[in-house]
Amino acid sequence: MDEGTLTDNNENHVMLSELRTELDEIKEEKSVLERNLTWQIRKLEKDRIILENDKLRLDREVSSLKTELERFRTPPLIIGTISEVLDDNRLVIKSSTGPVFLIKYSDTVSPNKIEVGSRVALNQQTFSIVDILTSEKDPLVSGMEVDEKPDVCYNQIGGLDDQIIETMETVELPLKKPELFDQVGITPPKGVLFYGPPGTGKTLLAKAVAHETNATFIKIVASEFVKKYIGEGSRLVRGVFELAKEKSPAIIFIDEIDAIAAKRLQSSTSGDREVQRTLMQLLAEMDGFEARGDIGIIAATNRPDILDPALLRPGRFDRIIEVPTPNEEGRKAILKIHTKPMSLAEDVTLDDLSSITKEASGADIKAICTEAGMFAIRDEKTEVNMNNFQQAVEKVMKKNKGRELPKEAGVMFG
Repeated sequence: MDEGTLTDNNENHVMLSELRTELDEIKEEKSVLERNLTWQIRKLEKDRIILENDKLRLDREVSSLKTELERFRTPPLIIGTISEVLDDNRLVIKSSTGPVFLIKYSDTVSPNKIEVGSRVALNQQTFSIVDILTSEKDPLVSGMEVDEKPDVCYNQIGGLDDQIIETMETVELPLKKPELFDQVGITPPKGVLFYGPPGTGKTLLAKAVAHETNATFIKIVASEFVKKYIGEGSRLVRGVFELAKEKSPAIIFIDEIDAIAAKRLQSSTSGDREVQRTLMQLLAEMDGFEARGDIGIIAATNRPDILDPALLRPGRFDRIIEVPTPNEEGRKAILKIHTKPMSLAEDVTLDDLSSITKEASGADIKAICTEAGMFAIRDEKTEVNMNNFQQAVEKVMKKNKGRELPKEAGVMFG
């Protein structure tokens, strides 16, 4: 083989090697491009999904805004009250603007919801019934319902064992076990009045009843029934009992009932006469022409001597329970409850504390325990000794000196 042929072969071999190298480089570039394209495709796919989700969200927002805009464009409705139900789907309705209309209602309106006194919404143009509304509620009355149960139990009340038993028999038993009264053949009592000096535990008993029962508990201070304009107090009383009937079984607690239940006198001012009208409405609701249903009533007062006799008769208050100033055993029971969480020195005994707290009410004893703890803190001590209690008794009872109720109360029974 001559030299020319060898040279050509070498050149071909070099060219082939270069081509192979270029081919490898092209393949590598192709692989890199494929990876980049794959990554970009995935990124674009993710962006597409995100944009589609954003579009769906924006479409929903637009639809919601359009609906809200249409609602704003809807003209307001007229509120009316059904005065009379006639035949052939006709109603007599008195509108809130004054005029009285005779209209027909469509078959889409349920006849079961149509009754005299019901509130309805009327179209401004045709005066047709758009909706049947719920009965009107006074926000003051709705706010009287106790949503959260008090954390007071019967075992946290000392010295009132007999009063607790009578309260349970009068208020709780008719709600929890009404069949017992059916078996015996008697009408269960539904009203109890607590009377006694301030601070003896009248309101505390009512809180315990609210804690122990599953009934709706409505609390009101009687002075809230006293209103400026004629008829407002009576309307509020009706609203309270309507709320109780709607959410029966229910218990109504009227605190300081003497604010509206004082004896009615011949000579009185216009304000007194309005209070008397409110009292008469209360008497009618408690035991009037219509049955009260599963509604128990608890009232409290520290002035039983001024209450109207009509309020005290059976049927309104079936039991009138005295909540007196505790005796020695009662004071021991109350002291045991209030001193249980306290760090007491060895010289403190319940017998000694009971002997130095004569004529103290339950509220006084609680204040004495608190003041004794404050005296111990003032002396930089971690335990409360007998001297602290003596100082507390002197301080608390000095404030209450001369605070007494008349010995003779009104006519009581039970």
